[in-house]
Amino acid sequence: MLGNKAFILVGLSCLTVACSVNNKLDDLANTLNNRWVLDNDTITWQVKNQHNDHLEFSGEKLSAIIYYGNNEIGNLVLNRKIVWPMLRTVPNDTHASLIHEFPTAISPNIYINDVLYKSEKLTDVSFNGVLTLTSSLRDNLTLTRVLSPSTKHPALIETYKITNTGNSSQNVEIASLNYQFKTPTKDGVYGAYTITAKSNAIPKTALNSGDSIQFSAQFVATKTAENRDFNSQDELKKRLSYIASLNHALVLETPDPILNQMFQFSKLRAAESIYRTKGGLMHGPGGGRYYAALWANDQAEYINPFFPFLGDNNGNESAVNSYRHFARFMNDKFDPIPSSIIAEGVDIWNGAGDRGDCAMIAYGASRFALSFADEKIARELTPLIDWCLEYSFKQMNSEGVIGSDSDELEGRFKTGQYNLSTNMLTYGALKTTSNLHDQLGNEVKSVGYSKRAFKLKADMNNYFSANVQGYDTYQYFKGNTKLRSWIALPLTMGIFDKKQDTLNALLSPQLWSADGIYTEAGNNTFWDRATLYAFRGIFAAGETDIAMRYFKYYSRKRLLGEHVPYAVEAWPEGNQRHLSAESALYARVVTEGIFGIEPLGFNRFQLAPYLPSEWPSMCLKSIKAFKQEFDICVERKINKFEIVITHDSQIDKFDWDGIAPITYTFD
Repeated sequence: MLGNKAFILVGLSCLTVACSVNNKLDDLANTLNNRWVLDNDTITWQVKNQHNDHLEFSGEKLSAIIYYGNNEIGNLVLNRKIVWPMLRTVPNDTHASLIHEFPTAISPNIYINDVLYKSEKLTDVSFNGVLTLTSSLRDNLTLTRVLSPSTKHPALIETYKITNTGNSSQNVEIASLNYQFKTPTKDGVYGAYTITAKSNAIPKTALNSGDSIQFSAQFVATKTAENRDFNSQDELKKRLSYIASLNHALVLETPDPILNQMFQFSKLRAAESIYRTKGGLMHGPGGGRYYAALWANDQAEYINPFFPFLGDNNGNESAVNSYRHFARFMNDKFDPIPSSIIAEGVDIWNGAGDRGDCAMIAYGASRFALSFADEKIARELTPLIDWCLEYSFKQMNSEGVIGSDSDELEGRFKTGQYNLSTNMLTYGALKTTSNLHDQLGNEVKSVGYSKRAFKLKADMNNYFSANVQGYDTYQYFKGNTKLRSWIALPLTMGIFDKKQDTLNALLSPQLWSADGIYTEAGNNTFWDRATLYAFRGIFAAGETDIAMRYFKYYSRKRLLGEHVPYAVEAWPEGNQRHLSAESALYARVVTEGIFGIEPLGFNRFQLAPYLPSEWPSMCLKSIKAFKQEFDICVERKINKFEIVITHDSQIDKFDWDGIAPITYTFD
């Protein structure tokens, strides 16, 4: 490993590709404007010019995509696109969630001095897990809207506060909102659905200087004859309490407040997008399309391994539930497991064929099982993991690499018959599954998987190694002549044979862009999932300072730039949707990349908390994995680092050279 000292030399000599790409990053950073300002746990936009954005937030019974901003004359633009995943529509396919939009016009009517007032000049926007929109009305009146999903009910809550900021009294009256729409019976799996937007009236009130009035609206959908009655203020309090609970779990403490807050928001977006379906708790990516369903990549691979670290009960339950659903499709013929289980678990989607789904499932499930550290659950999941690995090896060719029809991009880009992603995920799964079987006392299987991993590594190196566009790195598939984003996967899986050229290629003008890493050189498409995997890999390779400079740039852009406050799915596809699993991948850059946590057993893990050269210390606190709650802190000392692990009032301190990962075992 080159480590931090090597990067300092690179910076001084300016003789490598890394120096030139860092100069390019400086140029990009200088053109990146912060539209938003971070203040403690809240980001705020003081409106000075026209701008529009959207974000998504969720509860157990709905998800809401809020489109907000202002028009050319400064008036508020607001559209609430609400998704009810358990109100299924016909045909009951992947995208069959009931969706309805509520524009600004569907709001309580406000009368000021007996005149209906519709125009609102947007002045301030803030977000801390709920969205606050502040507008100025005429005659020194301010209207503040707070939008929040209910945690348990199929409702979006919108509270309002009108404040008199002037010196003279104003008469304010609020008319009741009674919007209702009933869907056709034939269009719903459960018949007709009733969609309502409602609020109570407030009679004419003299609002003196400094006085305020408050009211609220609810946007709800239900099955026919189903009654939902709840208090809006109580629902808002429950949402704020939920946000606070996540803020106190798995806490990142660094000298960089942007990273700390981006990590906080990532935990929220990852954990909130879990739906209480008839098939059990199901995490859903979101984006207006992907709900009440499971995917081998988003759930099994991306997000499930993160939930034990967060300690979120719904998250862990949804993870186990997802693996149980996939396990239903194991078969003696070793036909492929479907890529997606949809419609609350009653149907499947397999339109892209085998995407390497078994590699995804085995990789995610083995990491989850070790980190969750529940022997009963681990023994339940092990047959699924073993079956998936056996399936994968049945797809192996004479050169020792594993085939699949496509990859997680489902044919959007060429993958050949044997791609790097499927093979690297299988390799990662073999290593972790070897540790899992060792933990469960299955020595023969443990040794067997370890040997398979060793051979697959050698065969992958022989098959995928190539000079691509001048870099001694990996071809994504045989005959591939363009650099691809997933060449980062070997670094993520701990394979550093071609580290320097792979790093240079990832950060070269061919792949690195203002929005992250392009999927393929020469194409401006980007998917955040690949960029976030690359960050994990560069941190894992010990190139901390290089990785941190790019990670900080990326985090600042996503948190304070033009489209906030989460990691996104992709562009141009999907208009940079705030899919939930991408936020989990961001969080895993911290847990597995910056802190280098690698599960080895139920009470044992490897860590390599490489400290950036400009930071004196960093901590990750209230980690909930391995059936423990513990803190990891690292501090720079003269010629060494000190790692402190605290759990159950026990404090363990270690001197560390900052080079090789160390192993820690709970007593």
